[in-house]
Amino acid sequence: MRKYLLLLAAMWSSYNVVAQQLYMPRNIRHAYSAKTRDLSGRPGQNYWQNKGRYDIQMKLAPPSRTVTGTETILYVNNSPDTLKHLCIRMNTNLHKYQAPRSGYHSMDFLDSGMVIDKFVYNGQELKFNNDVGTAGNIRLPRPLVARDSAKIEISWHYDLSKESGREGMIDSTTAFLAYAYPRIAVYDDYNGWDDIPHTDRAEFYNDFNDYTVAVTVPKNFVVWGTGDLLNGAEVLQPAVAQRLKESYVADKTMQIATLQDMLAGKVTAQRDWNTWKFAVNHIVDVTYGVSNHYVWDAGSALLDTATGRRASMQAAYNDTAADFRKSVEFGRYALGWFSNHWPGIAYPYPVMTAFQGYADMEYPMMVNDGNVGDLDFAQLLQDHEMAHTYFPFYMGINETRYAFMDEGWATTFEYLIRIAEKGKASADDFYKKFRVKRYIGDPSTEEDQPVISMSTQVSGMGYGSNSYGKASLAYLAVKDLLGDALFKKSLHHYMQTWNGKHPIPWDFFNSFNTGSGKNLNWFWHNWFFTNNYIDLAVESVKGKTVTIRNVGGFAIPFDLVVTDAAGKEVRKHYTPAVWEKNQQVLTLPVPEKLRSVRVEGGLYMDATPEDNVSK
Repeated sequence: MRKYLLLLAAMWSSYNVVAQQLYMPRNIRHAYSAKTRDLSGRPGQNYWQNKGRYDIQMKLAPPSRTVTGTETILYVNNSPDTLKHLCIRMNTNLHKYQAPRSGYHSMDFLDSGMVIDKFVYNGQELKFNNDVGTAGNIRLPRPLVARDSAKIEISWHYDLSKESGREGMIDSTTAFLAYAYPRIAVYDDYNGWDDIPHTDRAEFYNDFNDYTVAVTVPKNFVVWGTGDLLNGAEVLQPAVAQRLKESYVADKTMQIATLQDMLAGKVTAQRDWNTWKFAVNHIVDVTYGVSNHYVWDAGSALLDTATGRRASMQAAYNDTAADFRKSVEFGRYALGWFSNHWPGIAYPYPVMTAFQGYADMEYPMMVNDGNVGDLDFAQLLQDHEMAHTYFPFYMGINETRYAFMDEGWATTFEYLIRIAEKGKASADDFYKKFRVKRYIGDPSTEEDQPVISMSTQVSGMGYGSNSYGKASLAYLAVKDLLGDALFKKSLHHYMQTWNGKHPIPWDFFNSFNTGSGKNLNWFWHNWFFTNNYIDLAVESVKGKTVTIRNVGGFAIPFDLVVTDAAGKEVRKHYTPAVWEKNQQVLTLPVPEKLRSVRVEGGLYMDATPEDNVSK
């Protein structure tokens, strides 16, 4: 046993040396030194994350755009640090005239932002400076010490923007309430307070909190949103409440409320105001949609045949939106497929709602998609946004800094489910046109920035390519390298290790190394830390060998297609593993007598395809 332990220790020491070959910024190195993170890819023995328990009440009466709210937060400081101030996140301040934004918006997007009317800390009212952007600090009269908690009470109001993006007014009596409440920003082990301004390109980073939420609206308005609806029988008329209940086990699309039902006042309880109550624990955010004329469909998806567990799939949309008539059907299929194939982890929530808007955006238990007028693309779009359930919600990804950790996975799952829905040829064709072609055909500097670059520090197609296409190509490449079984084992190891926590890229790299039992640092470095791109060339054919030069540098999978002297083609697939020892030049065996040799990358479109064939 002692010899075995010594061997393990030697192997682990060797692994640590190799693991450290991946570049780490100083703050990330500090997290590993402090043992909040571990080179095994697991949370370190000193790992911590803070948490809030939010009790929120919001009120809205369209066509008025004003949202008023109150909340009580029990905030637990699990960190080893004394907090002298709190950072309060108010992402709807993106709409302020003076707020920094990453792109153009019309005047209808702009307003005065969120106003905190009252801020009480442990019973003491504090003055909050509303002249702030999307993140503002408030100094505490008494510091919040390590392992202590505080009670924060906040009252606020703001106007939903006329122009709807990720949130705002969809039409005069339809609203989407996302980022609608002040929240305590993430305080973590590698950056402290997350106070990076939200500028509308890079996305979000939130703690896992517990929520009870009450949304009060006038009669005939329905509220859809995150969490279990606790009082359906109270806010819905009996026949509608019964249909909703039946839909929870239905293997079909049911109409919960038609347009005629909504307009005739046959859906909600007929008191002046109805308060819709929701609850959910250990989730990163809550979002709600409100309308007095949206059609309401629902059905259910079987997630686990062994236990019979189901999830409700719902859709809320304008009666004229033809795409959305298929939303429940598309969603039922996607929830079941994601649960049982890729990623192969059961959908973790009780409900998913597709809400018609303009954002093409994901939220916990909701997606807000536009009506695109093309059922094929509408399904793909909804699939992509629903795939985000796993990244960044099941896994608490810091999207603001590392968008490739969630968008790359959603793009990968979007591709894999499309193979099941439309066939591989269709999936390949769309992926290449939509995710690869523009990137690989653009030789500008920003396209070849390392994927590990902070998402807030790249722009334009540099942001899009790093976050979506390049990251997805990397994940599909390691899938090809490991094979499906080992890849899924590694993916599950990573997801089960970091579910409900805050993994960073190095946790992902190290976790996959441990889960696969392989040191993949050469691959991670090649794909995430370099300025590589995709470009292979057939350099020469001599005797029984062909020399392939990796001009672009990425360790990609490819097929070598040899046409022999008789004109017969022989195809051999090579995984990225062939590049482990030498990532510049590869010498491969071929028959002595042949007509030609060509390299085919498939999804990995080549920057200069003309040199992929021998001359």
